[in-house]
Amino acid sequence: MGYESAENVRTPEGVQYHLGTGPGDVAPVILMCGDPARARRLAEHFDEIEVVRENREFVTLTGPYRGERVSVVATGIGCDNMEIAIIELTQCLPNDRPTFLRLGSCGALQPEIHIGDIIISTGAVRLENTSTYFVETGFPAVAHPEVTLALIEAAARLEQTHHVGLTACAPGFYGAQGRRIAGFPPRDPDLPERLAEQGVLNFEMETSALFTLSSLSKARSGAACVVFADRTQNQFVDASAKKAAEESVIALGLEATAVLRAMDAARGDGTHWRPSQGLSG
Repeated sequence: MGYESAENVRTPEGVQYHLGTGPGDVAPVILMCGDPARARRLAEHFDEIEVVRENREFVTLTGPYRGERVSVVATGIGCDNMEIAIIELTQCLPNDRPTFLRLGSCGALQPEIHIGDIIISTGAVRLENTSTYFVETGFPAVAHPEVTLALIEAAARLEQTHHVGLTACAPGFYGAQGRRIAGFPPRDPDLPERLAEQGVLNFEMETSALFTLSSLSKARSGAACVVFADRTQNQFVDASAKKAAEESVIALGLEATAVLRAMDAARGDGTHWRPSQGLSG
């Protein structure tokens, strides 16, 4: 059986079915978040906003940041939405190797991680099943090393408290993350404790699909999430502190785009950036 033509799920003008984006609307470096409001706040940092596309829960904004074109895309919640976003954005960039940076929120599973800290994911435990429709059950969901290093460098530049390690990606917020809610008992309430014992740093809901599909398409991807929930203490971010926490992960993502730009310039025609090449610019 051959591949289905992408023409079946886009308009004759090349506009994607769900995102509403078409040729020229999207930059090769794409920042991604679940919340449309967070995407709009991020785009306020652009030098100007050149492109606005909104359809359903998807919001795409493109413009120059420090002189280089960047996009931000709000995907909504979950790996199913992330699948749609990655595939359709990739169709908009047929001649480029996209770079995806997820800027999200999460729940911490380790006692040394606190609300407001940043967690940079090196890989994700695939607890969801969206990615299983593309790859084997044991296929690793891993971040691209250049994007991970760019996020680490950006966090250091901004003097942000950050942690680096594995993330668990759940297909839901309540039962799938072992939350005990009256009337809705989870089937596996001990899941957070088991994951913590295995060294997993946090829970979130999109990263494993991002990493898996990026690997398939040979795109670069990485993820950083600000901690909204401390699962070890059963605490959630205070409403008064939420905006500052979101701004910290927005600042991280924007700074990481500048680091990646310097990496790419230093790499030149090479296949991979190496630390010995330093950072240009």
